[in-house]
Amino acid sequence: MLDTTDMHILDELSKNSRITMKKLGEKVHLTGQAAADRVAKLEERGVIEGYSIKVDHSKLGCHIHAFITVMIQSTNHQPFLSFIKIQENQIRRNYKISGDGCYLLECMFPSNERLDEFLMDLNKHANYKLSIVINKQ
Repeated sequence: MLDTTDMHILDELSKNSRITMKKLGEKVHLTGQAAADRVAKLEERGVIEGYSIKVDHSKLGCHIHAFITVMIQSTNHQPFLSFIKIQENQIRRNYKISGDGCYLLECMFPSNERLDEFLMDLNKHANYKLSIVINKQ
């Protein structure tokens, strides 16, 4: 079970995973070594699965952020799964879901033209519903 210090550590690491253990310790009222020990235990227990970075995709030329709900009529999803492996540059995340669809794709595209090409190719494997991100809150 996690205590309030563990939760505070997770909160601080989620804000800045590159924080030094000394600074983390100061923020959670522990020594740097005690904070490092706590983090190591959280990693060992699988609470912390890894560390990541945030990328501003618009600075990489991808200005269109889209969520695509994919509906596949067939029980054979392999053609679709093979298709999205080829498209990994556009697909940030692929979730298998329940509800209105089979999969939810989070995608980034450099242009409407590239989005349109992707959707035409996707439509060979599945039906879809497109949602474009207008603003991130």
